[in-house]
Amino acid sequence: MPHPLETASQPDGLRRVVIDPVSRVEGHGKVTLLLDEHRRVQQARLHIVEFRGFERFIQGRPYWEVPTLVQRLCGICPVSHLLAASKACDAFVIGHARITPTAEKLRRLLHAAQVLQSNALHFFHLASPDLLFGFDDAVPHRNVMGVLQDHRELGLQGIRLRKYGQEVIRLLTGKRIHGTGSVPGGFNKPLSAADRDLMRADIGQVTDWCAQTVDLARDLFVKHLPEHGTFADFPSMFMSLVRPDGAADLYDGALRVTDAAGNLVVDQVDVRGYDALIGEAVKPWTYMKFPFLRAHGPDTGWYRVGPLARINNATFLDTPRAEAARQAFKAWGDGRPVTASLAQHWARMIDTLHCAETIAHLLDDPALLGTDLMATGTPLREGVGVIEAPRGTLIHHYRIGEDDLITHANLIVSTTHNNTAMNEAVRQVAAQYFDGRELTEGLLNRIEVAIRAYDPCLSCATHALGKMPMRLELRHADGALQDVLLKHEDGNLERPELIQ
Repeated sequence: MPHPLETASQPDGLRRVVIDPVSRVEGHGKVTLLLDEHRRVQQARLHIVEFRGFERFIQGRPYWEVPTLVQRLCGICPVSHLLAASKACDAFVIGHARITPTAEKLRRLLHAAQVLQSNALHFFHLASPDLLFGFDDAVPHRNVMGVLQDHRELGLQGIRLRKYGQEVIRLLTGKRIHGTGSVPGGFNKPLSAADRDLMRADIGQVTDWCAQTVDLARDLFVKHLPEHGTFADFPSMFMSLVRPDGAADLYDGALRVTDAAGNLVVDQVDVRGYDALIGEAVKPWTYMKFPFLRAHGPDTGWYRVGPLARINNATFLDTPRAEAARQAFKAWGDGRPVTASLAQHWARMIDTLHCAETIAHLLDDPALLGTDLMATGTPLREGVGVIEAPRGTLIHHYRIGEDDLITHANLIVSTTHNNTAMNEAVRQVAAQYFDGRELTEGLLNRIEVAIRAYDPCLSCATHALGKMPMRLELRHADGALQDVLLKHEDGNLERPELIQ
């Protein structure tokens, strides 16, 4: 699929508009637009301008340090990195053997709690102000405090959902953020009956809240269908993990890719062969790579990951209320994949309901309280760990030397998988909503709404009570400044007078 607005055919002389910074993807990003003499967008790019050095600086470290080291990649989804690294490093302890049933159940419980709390943060704290109040709502009101003011119970429900997930993580790992627990070869601490009962006390209410939020996300999308249904809507392939029976699985499974019509492109691909399936292209204007299916090439082989991909790809979900919600989602799309970017939020809450039901099921399993936590096997020197993180498929790949130190590391995180999709969303929104005459806060927010549908790391500051400063500049072809719009940390906008 070509990207006609990725690179202008004749960039010289075009006007340059910069949104810098957009927000963070574990660092900083910016959006640049190039405009022709008729003020039409000829080029739009999302740049990730921070270089992440984890793949390099963990080299030379003992493999048993890696799971706790790499979870510092993210403050929103540290458990995802902890688990993906643990799975990859299992090979260095037990080879191709599986971890014990109790250890796997504890990891699955930890992961379901992580996805639940992260999805709640994404939807309630970051995305819901746009969905509830509209993209052009007043900036001081368009945030989670506005949600609490106008929809108090809904806002509190989101906070409580996140709190529940974090409490489960704390009980399993000792800390809400950057705890331990999962280690190469298994799990390092059994779960007590008392802690299990603490988790069990509220899971019924949590599940009901998740079901209500699925209805809310669906109703908001359908209510605003003329805008939301076409906003950053584009065909693509989708990739996610599935079990052998086709059920979606957040913790384990094989890779499935479907096309925009729902046809299988590949299925049941062993994750250990991911690098034969996926290549990573590099472009000179961003530090983030562009993954693609090698069989299709870098131009047409891109795909999306995340909740929308998981729901579009799954043959079924293995919990009853989430499966009913998935079937309703599929029926709305007449059985074809739903491709609108804002449908991510509807799919995300189905995902969240699935997590709540999974937690309830695990908490009823007596094996969860077992004490056989570490497996044995014949160690290998190479391991690949893949899970479905909240924002999508997460791949960790390591090799070690005879001294057990890391010699090779490759990470493909969810944000990287969605790099092309986020750029495509920015291009579509910029071309559709920029009138070429004036930089507006509404345009800025629409671009971020498109990015926010995929990744909260790019949007958290925007909705973090207006704490994210931003500067947009419009320049003539000769570089002269034509217009500037500033957003301050308190959310107020300012258009400074230009000095001629």
